[in-house]
Amino acid sequence: MDLAPVLENKRVLLQPLEAAHLHDLWAIAADASLWTVQLNKIESEQDLEKYIQKALKERAAEESIPFVIIDKKENRIVGSTRYMGLSLPNKRTEIGSTWITPSLHGSGLNKAMKYAMLQHAFEVMDLNRVEFKTDELNTQSRNAILSLGCTQEGIFRRHMIASTGRVRNTVYFSMLKEEWPEIKQRVFGKYDF
Repeated sequence: MDLAPVLENKRVLLQPLEAAHLHDLWAIAADASLWTVQLNKIESEQDLEKYIQKALKERAAEESIPFVIIDKKENRIVGSTRYMGLSLPNKRTEIGSTWITPSLHGSGLNKAMKYAMLQHAFEVMDLNRVEFKTDELNTQSRNAILSLGCTQEGIFRRHMIASTGRVRNTVYFSMLKEEWPEIKQRVFGKYDF
């Protein structure tokens, strides 16, 4: 299994995350509005460096496949995402830890990126299940996940403690391999990715 694939369509390029991306990512991560309802709060370049190092360790342990997001329209790094909670024996993963520069929220970039990741997960990695999780308070994320055609499975109450100390409820969503062909056509077929 390739744990450092490059995923691409007409709108987005996902490249393997590397330590050398710190400077470009800090220019985005420094925007505090990105971290108001995230599990982790990045307040300094050192926080981001630890975040990246953890992602790279998880990739080495075959638990995660982290990416930098490059918007091909702007030809620049605009955020980060990953396959996480990777369980190859169980043929499942989660798409998460996604953050994108706020100026591109609602631009279609996230949908293009999720399309590339879902297509790779189901058609190349041959996974059975892709999960999405978000904070119950993050309505923007919840709506974005539902717009992908995912099914909300439930809310895990008092599930996690955020870096701020707030106890969060986590909303679970999923998409199954059997659902992908219909969702691919219905949700993504109208886009020219």
